[in-house]
Amino acid sequence: MEITVKIEGMDRINRATGVARKAIAEELNKGLFAVAKKVEGETKRSILNGQKSGRFYRRRTVVHRASAPGEAPASDTGRLVNSINSTVETAKAEAVIKAGGGLVRYARMLEFGTAKMAARPFLFPTVERLRNWIVERLNKSLRDGLIKAVRR
Repeated sequence: MEITVKIEGMDRINRATGVARKAIAEELNKGLFAVAKKVEGETKRSILNGQKSGRFYRRRTVVHRASAPGEAPASDTGRLVNSINSTVETAKAEAVIKAGGGLVRYARMLEFGTAKMAARPFLFPTVERLRNWIVERLNKSLRDGLIKAVRR
C-alpha cells in the first residue's frame, strides 16, 4: 500500500517565511542598537555623574575623590569612559559593549577587582538596572517585526 501526498503552495510559504525572517531581523537589529547605546550611555553616566564616597587624594596640584568598593569607578583622566563603546553585529543579532583596550588595560580589573583591590563594577550593574527595559525593548522589536511581516 502506497500513500502519496502532494503539498501545493510551498513556494509561497517559503517566500512568506523569508519575508517574516527579514522583517523580524531588521527590527531586532534596531532594538539591539537601541539597547547597546542605552547601556553604553548609562554606563558612562554612572562613572561620570554617580555619587562617589571613596577617599580624597592629591595628584600633583589636583585633588580627586576615588570611588569606594562596589561603586562605579570615579573618572580621573576620562580614558575609561572614552574606551566604552557599543556595536551591533547584525549577522549574529548580537549587541556588544566593550570597555578597555589600548591604554585602558585596567577596565577588567575595575569591573571584577583584583587580589589587592575590591571591584568597582560599572558595566554589569548597568545591565542589571536596565534588565526590564532591555527585555521590553527587544519584545517591542519582535512585535514590530511580526507586524511588518504580516502587513507585507
